[in-house]
Amino acid sequence: MIDLYYWTTPNGHKITIFLEEVGLQYTIIPVNIGAGDQFKPEFLNISPNNRIPAIVDHEPGDTGAPISVFESGAILLYLAEKTGKLIPQDLRNRTQVLEWLFWQMAGLGPMAGQNHHFSAYAPEKIEYAINRYVNETGRLYAVLNKQLADREFVAGDYSIADIAAYPWIVPHEGQSQNLEDFPHVKRWFETIKARPATIRAYEKAEALKTQALDPDKSRDLLFNQSAKTIQA
Repeated sequence: MIDLYYWTTPNGHKITIFLEEVGLQYTIIPVNIGAGDQFKPEFLNISPNNRIPAIVDHEPGDTGAPISVFESGAILLYLAEKTGKLIPQDLRNRTQVLEWLFWQMAGLGPMAGQNHHFSAYAPEKIEYAINRYVNETGRLYAVLNKQLADREFVAGDYSIADIAAYPWIVPHEGQSQNLEDFPHVKRWFETIKARPATIRAYEKAEALKTQALDPDKSRDLLFNQSAKTIQA
């Protein structure tokens, strides 16, 4: 059983997509980042960088005590290795998947995130910052578009590299990006969007966003399971 500490962000969606793809049993434990749950001491025991997602695996491969993992890229890699799915086993293809996983973690995610911040949330509209991150996001879309020109998925077969990148393309309009300018990305995007696992993952996100959770019950749900396990 996997406990998934989750909220409805691109990094959170990565993990629900993976878990739905491989069919691992998991429980979503909401971490309402708007309410500040990510700063609770119990959550910091699992995710010291106070960011979602994080997981607790109650059945790790070494048959030892439950293990916690934070950072979405590390979680994807951990789960891929645990299941032997969505990551190649041969050296060359595995290396390519890891290259593109780290490309997303170091480039697409942070740059798109800054794009969102300065374009939509910053209290002051700073033209230089907006232009810088919109343009850098566009450059990264172009890199991805070129990579996809001669292959169906980012590193050949569908993998954690695709799962890592896809949720950051979903809000492309808010990033001032037009998928018509990146036809290979658009084809790839529509393919992943139509996968049953992706549909299920985003349905769960919508259900969570529309659920009226009592704050006290939400906190109880957040900390009554895995935090105690990790502290034990």
